[in-house]
Amino acid sequence: MTTDGALARLIRTSADHAATAAAEVCELCATRVPEEHRHLYDVGDDEVRCVCGPCSVLFADDAAGEGRYRLVPRRRVRLPRVDTEILGVPVGLVFFVPWADGTVTAQGPSPAGAMRWEVDAAAWQRLTTVCRQLASVEPDVEALLVNTVHGLDHHWIAPIDDCYRMVAVVRREWRGLSGGGRVWPAVERFFEDLTERS
Repeated sequence: MTTDGALARLIRTSADHAATAAAEVCELCATRVPEEHRHLYDVGDDEVRCVCGPCSVLFADDAAGEGRYRLVPRRRVRLPRVDTEILGVPVGLVFFVPWADGTVTAQGPSPAGAMRWEVDAAAWQRLTTVCRQLASVEPDVEALLVNTVHGLDHHWIAPIDDCYRMVAVVRREWRGLSGGGRVWPAVERFFEDLTERS
């Protein structure tokens, strides 16, 4: 897994969204897509691809496309506080992705994009026994998204594209060495705007 794939691509798209929105098209059929559209995770290329509504229906079954593409779910579930200290990650703004190969990564935003490191998969399994809802996180395409910065207490099961949007917000708003005065209010707005959906 590299940050040059899906993450870098979504960060670039989101960071300059105003300039690219008019040009966004379905990456399967080239039809223009609305601002709110679905994404496919390309397992082979480790990229997230924009997809129109009709094309997204083709990939509702994970076996479609011989398993190369996974439709990124829309589900968001607000969780009660999750004790992520068990995962050994001393970061307050982070998302945890279980991958189909059994590994788990933690990814945190920075002015240059996401920092990524591997988490002990056994620790993740222990956490899923404490918070049973985490056992339902779909590998590759969903994550545990956490924000405990400045006393906040946000814990979500979220689609991977939401997580990449959060990284893009940090990258877009960061100023100077400490982030400046814009980044944390923007992050707080991002989390305030999240709504539960199935």
